[in-house]
Amino acid sequence: MRIAQVAPLAESVPPKLYGGTERVVSWLTEDLVRRGHHVTLFASGDSRTRAELVPVVPQALRLDPEVKDCQPYNLLLLDRVFARADEFDVVHFHVDMIHYPLFRNMADRLVTTLHGQLDFPDLKPFYRAFAELPLVSISHAQRKPLPPVNWMATIHHGMPKDLYRPHPTGGSYLAFLGRICPEKGIEDAIAMAERTQIPLKIAAKVDRVDREYYQARVKPLLSSPYVEYIGEIDDRDKNEFLGGARALLFPIRWPEPFGLVVIEAMACGTPVIAYPCGSVPEIVEDGVTGFVVKGIEEGASAVNRLNALDRNRIRERFERRFTVEQMSTKYLDVYRRLVDSRLDSIAAA
Repeated sequence: MRIAQVAPLAESVPPKLYGGTERVVSWLTEDLVRRGHHVTLFASGDSRTRAELVPVVPQALRLDPEVKDCQPYNLLLLDRVFARADEFDVVHFHVDMIHYPLFRNMADRLVTTLHGQLDFPDLKPFYRAFAELPLVSISHAQRKPLPPVNWMATIHHGMPKDLYRPHPTGGSYLAFLGRICPEKGIEDAIAMAERTQIPLKIAAKVDRVDREYYQARVKPLLSSPYVEYIGEIDDRDKNEFLGGARALLFPIRWPEPFGLVVIEAMACGTPVIAYPCGSVPEIVEDGVTGFVVKGIEEGASAVNRLNALDRNRIRERFERRFTVEQMSTKYLDVYRRLVDSRLDSIAAA
């Protein structure tokens, strides 16, 4: 099958540091190539892939100090894809909605995975206007805010089995990994560490839009004797960071569409303590791969019950539910349904 994967340009594929969507695009692309499909990846020029790479910009936009406005480059991306769209059986977009008006007449070869938050009121009229375009959600919870649209599947993220090795025993600290912003619950994570008197290691970036929040609310908390701020880390460091933790703290306060870090922790055999927002109840099996809790006190209590969980079983649940092979098999089913539907339409014409 001839498949185009269209990635955001903000980060490389895979990303060098933070970047969940680009990481998933990389895993999917490489597994499709491994299976013998001809895959073309539209992405930044510093991406690494065994697919045919179409470098729309020289490097990831977030890392280019000369880039002040991403929109012109995103439009260049669409132009490059549009010029070659007829070469592919399926064009798989991972850039939310920007391509919809241009590609509306190609709905029979198009699918879009929505990776972001969908509960913004302004999205409803947009998706109502483009209700026929095929969509994939990354959790059932993610779908809830949208009006009726053409959902083809819910496909949970999956990652390579051998990317992280399991750690049968945890370490002496709790972990927080991701972004420092109000919705990710960093303040609650720190409070849980202080209540349990177990150190919390924070490996997270601070985006420009969150600097004021970081300076005013979070930075003063970093002086706690139970907190160590590490900063942003890469994939190589992630395995040791997550695998060496007693648990990953994930006290989110927003409708998380998926939460890639949760399955990264599970791949290491590390349990997750999370709030029941968004996709969490779909991903975390309460009492098996972690604990789903409703606040700081319940979270602190869950930390004291971590010994009841089997880290080997957590790894087994990861392998059963969240591998890249499972993810790409489900996407191939979506692709084949699109191709079959198009062939049926041609035969009926």
